[in-house]
Amino acid sequence: MNIIYNIGIYLYILGAYIYSIFNNKANLLIKGRKDIFQKLLKNIQGEDNVIWFHCASLGEFEQAQPIIKAYKIKHPEDKIILTFFSPSGYEIKKDCSIVNWVYYLPFDTRYNAKKFVKIINPRKVFFIKNEFWFNYMDVIKQQNIPFFSISAIFREEHMFFKYTWCANQLKNISHFFVQDRKSKNLLSSIGMNNATIINDTRFDAVIENRKSAKIYPLIKKFCSEKTTIIFGSIYKEDEKLLIKYMDRNLDYNYIIVPHEINYSSNIRMKTNGTLFTNLTDKNVNNNNILIINKMGILKSIYKYSNIAYIGGGFSNGIHNVLEAIVYGVPVIFGPNYHKSLEAQELINLNIARSIKNLEEMNKAIDVLKNINTDCAQEYIKEKSGGSKKIIGCKFI
Repeated sequence: MNIIYNIGIYLYILGAYIYSIFNNKANLLIKGRKDIFQKLLKNIQGEDNVIWFHCASLGEFEQAQPIIKAYKIKHPEDKIILTFFSPSGYEIKKDCSIVNWVYYLPFDTRYNAKKFVKIINPRKVFFIKNEFWFNYMDVIKQQNIPFFSISAIFREEHMFFKYTWCANQLKNISHFFVQDRKSKNLLSSIGMNNATIINDTRFDAVIENRKSAKIYPLIKKFCSEKTTIIFGSIYKEDEKLLIKYMDRNLDYNYIIVPHEINYSSNIRMKTNGTLFTNLTDKNVNNNNILIINKMGILKSIYKYSNIAYIGGGFSNGIHNVLEAIVYGVPVIFGPNYHKSLEAQELINLNIARSIKNLEEMNKAIDVLKNINTDCAQEYIKEKSGGSKKIIGCKFI
């Protein structure tokens, strides 16, 4: 099984190199890892008290950020290296000010894992959510480095509960901080009794985001004229439905934030909306569709909307619903939401709706535009505090 895993890694690398010829994101994936060991040797080798946090992408960083801040308060003498697997995390957070270094994670070959761990020589390692790279995990274990899995969620269909070899890889993890009882029970079923249930640290992150949210006067003015629906982190799979809805419901204002910002121009051609970078005090109310073509502002502008549609539910899974809920904004999303515990809980609180088609979207918006969302703040408050609980553990 180990041979099959490593062959799979090399096939993935080969595929990434080929795909990078045609795809910008794949090109960044390859280009960002070029000469990485030389950079690490120059900047990190020989440093003491290095702590390693790893995230797949930007969503996982939202979970890591409050933990990193809490860790720095408890251990101000330590230095932190942050790694990302995906360009959508690294390219946005490569200048992150709360850590000492930010790099791409070298691909999970045995050689890379040994060399990376040897160079940075971490005292502790934190992998966020469901990031499990088996060669790195094995090398970390061999070096007797404390290794923590943070905010993980496990489901029956995961390979760990189907194949003994995969289950055995989890023995390399010192402690799991999981989000729910089901995950803890699944780990126990394969002999992993080193798990603690801690609420998702994104609750801490969205509270911090709300406190530090930037003000966008023109967007606020745009939203003040009509009920405003914001479409956040939109994929092509969401797009067709949303355009149909907008065409048939002209009484609302709409803000569209594509998942890939460079896709903004395509959406503009299909909707004739105004690009954010072209928005002025004079034209702010000339159009009822505003397209955000600037990265990093979505979490700050949910507060101006009345309803939020969260993208991804018609593809791989929905994005962060909490960024809207923290402002008391009710949310709508597509049918693929079952990997999100908070989405399920918010549906039960009647401040979220899942939809499959235009008819269901019409009904959801009609209901949610008049709904009381006072329970949202209590929900966020109840679920917060996970970061401090993790860092407060005596073995951290």
